Amino acid sequence: MVHRSDEKPAADITISGRVTDATTNEALAGCSVVLKGSQKGTTTDANGDYKIVVPDGKATLVFGFIGFVSQEVPVGNRTIVNVSLKSSASELDQVVVIGYGTTTKKDVTGSLKTIKSTDFNRGIMNSPEQLLQGKVAGVNVTSASGEPGGTQNITIRGPGGVRTGSTPLFVLDGIALDNSSTGGATNPLNFLNPQDIESIDVLKDASATAIYGARGANGVVLITTKKGKAGATNLTISSNVGISTMARPIGLFSADEYKQQVAAIGGVVDDQKASTDWQREISRTAITQNHNLSFGGGTDRLTYYGSVGVQDQQGILKNSNLKRYTGRFNASQKFLENRLLLDVNMTASQTVNERPPIEGIIGAALSANPTYPARDANGNPARYQAFTNPLLALDLNKDLTTINRVVASVSPSFSITKDLVYKLNLGVDNSSSTRDQQSYASTVPQQDGRLDATYLNNRNVLIENYFTYTKTSGDHNLTALLGHSYQKFTIQGRNWSINKFPVSPIEPANNPGLGQDLTLANNRPGGYAIINELQSFFSRVNYAYKDRYLFTATVRADGSSKFGANNKYGVFPSFSGGWRLSEEGFLKSGPFSDLKLRAGWGQTGNQEIPSKITQALFTSNVSASTSYPLDASTNYPAGTTYTRLANPDIQWEVSTQTDLGLDFGLFRGALTGSVDYFHKTSGKILLEVIPSDPIQPASTYWTNVPNMTITNQGLELDLNYRYAATSGFRFDIGGNITFIKNVVNNSPYTVITSGSASGPGLTSATVNGYVNGQPIGTFFLREYLGVDDKGVNRFSDIDGDGIGGTDKDRIAAGSALPTRQFNLNFSTAYKGFDLTANFNGVSGNKLYDNTTNALFYKARLVKGLNGPVESIGEPTESINNPAPVSTRFLRDGAFFRLNNLSLGYNLNPRALGMNRWISNIRLSATGQNLFVITKYKGYDPEVNIDRTVNGISSYGIDYLSYPKARSFVFGLNLTF
Repeated sequence: MVHRSDEKPAADITISGRVTDATTNEALAGCSVVLKGSQKGTTTDANGDYKIVVPDGKATLVFGFIGFVSQEVPVGNRTIVNVSLKSSASELDQVVVIGYGTTTKKDVTGSLKTIKSTDFNRGIMNSPEQLLQGKVAGVNVTSASGEPGGTQNITIRGPGGVRTGSTPLFVLDGIALDNSSTGGATNPLNFLNPQDIESIDVLKDASATAIYGARGANGVVLITTKKGKAGATNLTISSNVGISTMARPIGLFSADEYKQQVAAIGGVVDDQKASTDWQREISRTAITQNHNLSFGGGTDRLTYYGSVGVQDQQGILKNSNLKRYTGRFNASQKFLENRLLLDVNMTASQTVNERPPIEGIIGAALSANPTYPARDANGNPARYQAFTNPLLALDLNKDLTTINRVVASVSPSFSITKDLVYKLNLGVDNSSSTRDQQSYASTVPQQDGRLDATYLNNRNVLIENYFTYTKTSGDHNLTALLGHSYQKFTIQGRNWSINKFPVSPIEPANNPGLGQDLTLANNRPGGYAIINELQSFFSRVNYAYKDRYLFTATVRADGSSKFGANNKYGVFPSFSGGWRLSEEGFLKSGPFSDLKLRAGWGQTGNQEIPSKITQALFTSNVSASTSYPLDASTNYPAGTTYTRLANPDIQWEVSTQTDLGLDFGLFRGALTGSVDYFHKTSGKILLEVIPSDPIQPASTYWTNVPNMTITNQGLELDLNYRYAATSGFRFDIGGNITFIKNVVNNSPYTVITSGSASGPGLTSATVNGYVNGQPIGTFFLREYLGVDDKGVNRFSDIDGDGIGGTDKDRIAAGSALPTRQFNLNFSTAYKGFDLTANFNGVSGNKLYDNTTNALFYKARLVKGLNGPVESIGEPTESINNPAPVSTRFLRDGAFFRLNNLSLGYNLNPRALGMNRWISNIRLSATGQNLFVITKYKGYDPEVNIDRTVNGISSYGIDYLSYPKARSFVFGLNLTF
């Protein structure tokens, strides 16, 4: 065909419209709209609206959204094209991650819960545990302190070990992470940017966790990061700024109250005429900035996703800061006619953590005389002989840790046949850290300059090969998995120190050569190196008949270098079944959209114990206790003695768990829920014990205590109701509650100490531990009965020897473990606005107020040290009465908290004339830790300071803990 030179090409046509859910009529934000046969496209905004330019009326638009059936719509002579997409899968068909594979929610036979990114907690978040706090029944997340990046304690259905703690196994995109420290005093999971996480799957019972065998005894948390999606590319920029203040300062006496109270009890008032709030002096209004950029997209054969993020968080205590820089990229490419799929993932991060001397400055701020001024006439921190100004302690000490971490994996999978797929998973997790702890030289107060330097390298290498066979024939569905895994952990640490730096403006870390004391007595360098290996063989079979009778069997054999030659391998099986009653004919027309019974039994192992304990350990030194003179002199040659005996019979701790569950849906799925009963018993407990024969070359040895058990049993209830109106209004309300009981039986000791006290005269005093017939974390204390007629403590005389308050008079006074956990979640949305609220709480637990025990009693107040009302004590109490560890300082740890409240609004870019470049604009405001209802008078009832004894985890002790913050966060998100 020949065109005349004066013919004009057809004019472009602008097509606009709205995309909605065909079932609920809700707008679908982020739906891709692509011109068929090209890469040209856009996405819908928050109201489901889009606009795209096409060449002519012969164009066809392709509408695609995850979970919905794609539609191809010819344009014709229209300029407005509205589309309603039908759901491609109900909630029951949602894909869930189960470890080494996926399944659908309706086919799950184990106990697990999936939390999507849209349901995560919001606010200032540093680690994955914070995202799911209060979201999953049976999962208890406790912030050990309010410090930026501080440790998060997480238990799934209660702790089950003595030395092992309670931390579950974390698996990031198929790489099982090591729970050991990566350096410093912060949470090792801080390296992961929460905004990169797409979903978190929590595996709770043994039938779900047994595929991870030796590492699944405490549950498994599967973290899936965001991936690119085929269709139009997108670019998202998000920024938020947070403002934080101390949520609950301790109510100390003001200067006037202090003078009155000290005088009233006969003390000498040292009045310096000031009125200083020392808690305010060491704290601040903290600012947090968080900026993220992400991009993604792709085609049918290649998808990609990348992100960079920066978080700069100030702590509410001065000189407390956490900076995190993250970069992430992943891609998925298909080859060989889509038979070969190559997945590549990489995360790189750097965290820089500055810490003040937390216990020192808090202790000083809580005790300091409020009549002393904080600063001198020149505005500098005042110097006193009587006590150390906490502001000076801030200036004279510095603790800086820098951690670099890279997690990368390459995972090719090849379809050998249409039913059989082979996958190789190669992963590396490498971290290195440096920590410089500095004390600057000072004359008033007198302090020698010192530098302690620590270096840590932690490498985790994973190689996995496995085959997955899937076959569907009529009413039969079968999926079988067979694989091998090898993982090697290499941890190396070094430390050195230099003492006696002169008073100088130069930091010791910047010129260590200025230190004048290099003697080995004070500055002996140290180091260690640990290599652990795991080799595993695993298999799983999933079978479904008529989509209603479900069966899963799993077995994993694990070998660990931590165990002796006679018991290196352990075998961990599990079995579970499900019956979808809602698919039976007699219930087809009933009220249930889903009704499924589940039952499972399984065993998992635990190898989180010290390395090399199966091997003998010797030590050589020069002393009269290890050798004798070879002549008439007093010269002792070096002698060698046993420190630990070899035990090649040590084997795995084993947890056996039974789970009975019911999943249900009513009112066409509007009301959904689950009920689970679980019973988990951990046996073959690994423990360091005293030999029964006193004539032994070593004082203790490691063994599996044959009859000792730790049992967790309980009931979980999870409910959620969802309503959506055709007007666009919707709301969700849900919650969960867990009743849990923990008990220790057949321990060889009266008490295995797990937590000890701190403070003047209290150091190493037993607070809690493992007691027969009682839960883990039981407080084993003298029972306080008040004061006698002389104003001195009275304690119960349990053993009847006429002397109350001896170690033999201790009683089990309650546990730090809650017996009830309850959480409530609410969200609603209408016309661009959305509001979410999350509450969480616990009850049935106790806390030990070590802070009050150490600082707040009458004998200290009379000496001129400040405190709260508790310092006055009882009216008849003597001013010389001591404060030993006892039930006097045991508190109720129950609380109910508004964890976060978030209000958001999605602006219409079209109304602002920006829709050509921007598809979505979102503004948000979030309040975090807005209130907490509790009887506890400390900084916060959700606390667990590390008071570990001999590696045995402590529970529920509060001693000069970093205060919790109340935060308000304001955010802006732009999608291009």
